[in-house]
Amino acid sequence: MEYVDQVNASLGMKGVLNIVLVLVFIGFSWWALQELKWESLFRRPRSPQAKLLQILISIALGYQVARFIIDYLAWSTWFSGIF
Repeated sequence: MEYVDQVNASLGMKGVLNIVLVLVFIGFSWWALQELKWESLFRRPRSPQAKLLQILISIALGYQVARFIIDYLAWSTWFSGIF
C-alpha cells in the first residue's frame, strides 16, 4: 500500500505543477499580448468583445506554451532510462 500512496502523491504533485505552469504561462501570454497594437485589428479595441478575444488568445497561447514545457520535462525524464 505504501507504493500506491507514493504514486498518488507523485501524480498529485505533477498535477499541481501542471496547473501552476499553465496559469503562469497564460499570465505571461496576457502580458506579452498587451504590447500588440490592437487598434489596427479592432474597430473598438476597448470593447468587451475585443477584451474577450484577447483573453481567449492568451489562454490558447499560454496553454500551448505550458504544454510544450510540460511535455519537454516529461521527455527529458525518459532519458534516464536510456543511460
